[in-house]
Amino acid sequence: MRAIEIREPGGPEVLTLTTREKPVPADTELLVKVLAAGINRPDCLQRQGAYPPPPGASDIPGLEIAGEVIAVGSGVTRFKPGARVCALVAGGGYAEFCCVDETNALPAPGSLTMAEAAAIPETFFTVWHNVFQRGALKSGETFLVHGGTSGIGTTAIQLAKAFGAKVLATAGSEAKCAAMRELGADVAINYHESDFVEAVAAATDGKGADLILDMVGGDYINRNYKAAAMEGRIVQIAFLRGRKAEVDFSLLMMKRLTHTGSTLRARDIAFKAKIAEALRQHVWPLLSERTVLPVMDSIFPMDQASAAHQRMEDGDHIGKIVLDMG
Repeated sequence: MRAIEIREPGGPEVLTLTTREKPVPADTELLVKVLAAGINRPDCLQRQGAYPPPPGASDIPGLEIAGEVIAVGSGVTRFKPGARVCALVAGGGYAEFCCVDETNALPAPGSLTMAEAAAIPETFFTVWHNVFQRGALKSGETFLVHGGTSGIGTTAIQLAKAFGAKVLATAGSEAKCAAMRELGADVAINYHESDFVEAVAAATDGKGADLILDMVGGDYINRNYKAAAMEGRIVQIAFLRGRKAEVDFSLLMMKRLTHTGSTLRARDIAFKAKIAEALRQHVWPLLSERTVLPVMDSIFPMDQASAAHQRMEDGDHIGKIVLDMG
C-alpha cells in the first residue's frame, strides 16, 4: 500500500510518499480502505520529533480516518465488510489501509462526504471528552474557547451552542471572528485588537467564563485565571505558546478554580470506546441532521501531505484540513 512516512524529524518537506505492507486486522479490528484522513496539529508535532507514537502504534502519522471496511477480525461483531466508517486511530492514518479496533470506529454519518467524515473523530472525541466530560459544561453556562477557528475550536463552538451554552471564542483576524459568529459564537474576540480578559468580563457583566478550553498555554494561563468565573474550570489540551509560565496561583485559590488537562492519543482502546459510545448517543443525531458539521478548510491529495502540513502551520486555515487518499 502507499503511505506517507516521516523521513526524519523536520519541516513539512520530510513527509515522503512510500510503500508499506498492508496491515492485517487483529481479532477485534477492522481493516479500513482509507478514503480520507484528517490533518491535526499532533501530526505536525510528531513530524518534528516532539510527539512520538505510543507503544504499539504505527509510526505512520494520522489520527483520524474515514473509509470502507474491507475485512474484519474473527471477533468483530459491530461492522461488516462494506460498511462506511470513520475512526479514531493512534497512528497510521496517512495510508491507503489502516486497522482500528471496532469500538473506536463509528458509522460514517450518511449525510456527510468521506472527507467530512474524516474530519470528525480527533476533534469530536477531543471536544466531547474535554468540554462535556472533563469540563462538565452545562446548559446556561458561559464557555470560552481559544483558537476558535481551528478544527477543535469550530467543533467546540458548535457543540457548546447545541447543548445550550453561551459561547465566547478568540481568533486573530476579523475574517476569523466573522466565521466564529456564523458558527454560533455569541461573542467573537479578536485577540490582536482586544484583551480577551476584558472582553470576557464585558460579555458576562464581570462574572467571567464558567469553562475555558485552552490550547495556547504560556501567558494565557494567568489570563485564563483572570477571565474565569468563581468555581470556574479551565481545561488544557495544548501549549502553542509554551508549556512553561509564571503563574499567580492565588487566583486559583480565591476563585476556587479547577485547572485540568488531558491528552487523548495515549489513552487505551476501552477509554476511547466510551467516548465513541457517548458521541453515538448524543452527537451522531446532530451530525445526521446536519445541525452540527465539521467545518472544512481544504482538501489535499495524498501526495501533497507536505502542503497540507504547511497549510496547518501557516495558521490561516478555518476548520479542518483533510487528505484525499483516493
